[in-house]
Amino acid sequence: MALGKYNPEAIEKKWQDIWKESGCFEVETDPGKPKYYVLEMFPYPSGKIHMGHVRNYSIGDVVARFKSMQGFNVLHPMGWDAFGLPAENAAIKNETHPAKWTYQNIDEMREQLQRLGYSYDWRRELATCRPEYYKWEQKFFLKFLEKGLAYRKDSPQNWCPTCNTVLANEQVEEGLCWRCESEVEQKDMEQWFLRITDYADELLKDLEGLEGGWPERVLTMQRNWIGKSYGAELTFQIKDMVETIDVFTTRPDTLYGATFMSVAAEHPLVEALIADADNKAEVEAFVNNIRNMDRIKRGADDLEKEGIFTGKYCVNPVTGKDIPIFVANFVLMGYGTGAVMAVPAHDQRDFEFATKYELPMQAVINPSEMHDKGEVLNAADLDTAYTDPGFLINSGEFDGMANESAKKAVVEHLDESGKGKMAVNYRLRDWNVSRQRFWGAPIPVIYCEECGVVPVPEDQLPILLPENAQVRKDGKSPLPTMEEFVNCECPKCGKAARRETDTFDTFFESSWYYMRYCDPRNDEEALGAEHLDYWMNVDQYIGGIEHAILHLLYSRFFTKALRDTGFVSASEPFSNLLTQGMVLKDGGKMSKSKGNVVDPNSMINQYGADATRLFILFASPPVKELEWSDQGIEGAFRFLSRLWRLVEEMEGVLEPVLPTAANDPQSEAAKKLRFKEHDTIRRATRDIENEFQFNTVIAAVMELVNEMYHVKDELKESDPKAMSSAIATAVTLLSPVTPHICEELWHSMGHETGMTSQSWPTFDEKALVKDEVTMVVQVNGKMRGKFQAPNNAPKENAEKIALEMENVVKFIEGKTVRKVIVIPNKLVNIVAN
Repeated sequence: MALGKYNPEAIEKKWQDIWKESGCFEVETDPGKPKYYVLEMFPYPSGKIHMGHVRNYSIGDVVARFKSMQGFNVLHPMGWDAFGLPAENAAIKNETHPAKWTYQNIDEMREQLQRLGYSYDWRRELATCRPEYYKWEQKFFLKFLEKGLAYRKDSPQNWCPTCNTVLANEQVEEGLCWRCESEVEQKDMEQWFLRITDYADELLKDLEGLEGGWPERVLTMQRNWIGKSYGAELTFQIKDMVETIDVFTTRPDTLYGATFMSVAAEHPLVEALIADADNKAEVEAFVNNIRNMDRIKRGADDLEKEGIFTGKYCVNPVTGKDIPIFVANFVLMGYGTGAVMAVPAHDQRDFEFATKYELPMQAVINPSEMHDKGEVLNAADLDTAYTDPGFLINSGEFDGMANESAKKAVVEHLDESGKGKMAVNYRLRDWNVSRQRFWGAPIPVIYCEECGVVPVPEDQLPILLPENAQVRKDGKSPLPTMEEFVNCECPKCGKAARRETDTFDTFFESSWYYMRYCDPRNDEEALGAEHLDYWMNVDQYIGGIEHAILHLLYSRFFTKALRDTGFVSASEPFSNLLTQGMVLKDGGKMSKSKGNVVDPNSMINQYGADATRLFILFASPPVKELEWSDQGIEGAFRFLSRLWRLVEEMEGVLEPVLPTAANDPQSEAAKKLRFKEHDTIRRATRDIENEFQFNTVIAAVMELVNEMYHVKDELKESDPKAMSSAIATAVTLLSPVTPHICEELWHSMGHETGMTSQSWPTFDEKALVKDEVTMVVQVNGKMRGKFQAPNNAPKENAEKIALEMENVVKFIEGKTVRKVIVIPNKLVNIVAN
């Protein structure tokens, strides 16, 4: 076939239609074949893909095509994270309904992704806003409720006044809503939670099994978020009250130095502590102000410490002394018990607080160097808290003990009197899954005055979100005012009841979607065991580092919770994780506000999908940030045009051979090309399997193309098979990156089967053995020349040639050659003095 001019638009549309018609990317469960499940994090359907999407999905597509060429049965699906605030807010802004907005956007984005030629099995497409999807997560919730993993409680919550909904702790970033960046407030509300804390130890321990498959940075982020710490739980009796204050501390060795108590503004005892206080109104105002502060800011080291005395005291359980109780802005209910025994001599936050309010300090840890000299630390001499190890002082019977040993000894002493015990604490808090917005899956519970909280019977699922609802401009959910949705009968007693009007957090949907892809059209069960057991786990998951805590932690928990409720057998969802870097322009993240957004559609229209894919994969390793360059994509297009011209110039002589078919090169040019061909396969295979270094894979193919240009005129007449073999190799290696042009060039060579059925080529070690090698000659360690020698030439021959070289003779003249060291095929080192 005559190639003609390279026309990306025509050939890309042609091959996309052929792939669709042939169903070549559609796969079935087949236990007789090795499987490979590659998945990119699915997108929110905003209506437009951006360059971050293109990078993420291009990486996944290369992996999918490569693994398929290696003989794996590859599952590569796509769907839509379609519920949630962004769609609802955008719909309100555009005066339309979230459902209409979402489905229109899905259609547009699907078309955009198909234009890029991604190898998705579109039969498995899902959208989380469809009832056939969310009915199953309603069933999951009922099973969680039955098992005690779901519960309802009243507590202070993160409230976004702009989005009009609560946020999980993980969705608050530096005091701001992760979506709209409004300041988050604290609001007492009754909400639904999942007991993710029940899995804290397992979530932490199982990170060990992900080492080597997940980036260490992500593992560290998850470990820090779970935040397991060992210490003690101590009890302080409140003076003149029956209540006690429990504290968790990792430093029981400093208990003798506790000179005051700090409690969080949200602590349940605050109201009782100030009930008869003279400054009650002042304390209440302080408490209300602190409760509305951002939790992240309150926990920051540089926060200015503030507090107010409650008028009450508690008793230090080892000294028997009365210590004042303060409400402090830096104490959080989210860690420990919401109360902190303050040891200002040995904790910097307490030191700053005590200094500000002129509270007493008592040193109880003596630095080792002072201990050795017989000296004793005086708290009055401190400029900052002393937080290093040492030996106990001012600590009664424990004086002189190393502080690490004293930790256990002090707790054992308190345990005897019921005032303390060893304890473990976690930073992780249970997951709040209630949202006070419309566009989400309804939570399947009913409230009855007679029966209380009643689960919706499974045979009544799904509880449909009424898509005829009129969304409100203020963002508040219309569900509480929709009588036809709210009013119902109690499934237990048959009396009038009300439905829950909160909907699930959108992360509820994205925590299990990867499982549904395995069996997406099953109407009888959520997760067909046969398909799930074959496809899971996801072998390679690809997405942004910004999901290291939110999505990835929730998905890990969800997998374990579904295991324990009988839905799955897996304990972890993703065996390997790749977190791709951001796409930047002009040194910053692409954003509309900065005016530096590059539209993928315009790039495809101008340069084609293949050139867009080639640039995005060549410009940087996947895990690094990528700086967009207009010159870079132009260069990608030029390279593809150059490859096209090479094949075009060889028309009429090319043979439909497979890669590495030229096994008997006759000329030096053919031998050199054969070496380059096999070396390219070696490098490409190594780099694609070693952390998906697609940029170096592409660079290796470019070098092969350069070599073919050097020898094409000679080999076109003398050895067209050598050129045909090298072109077949270049096209095959490049096909996962730029599939459309490679399909076209492959068929132009006379091949009848498509690239999608080709195997990844293998190199021959023998082809990498050169007839001649370059030997470096050194005199006393300094290079003085090079020479060509037969491969594996005898050492004495190499030594003779080196010693006779003119430049070597010059440097050894008048000296005695003491030793000649020959490293075969590499080096001759002459030692002379």
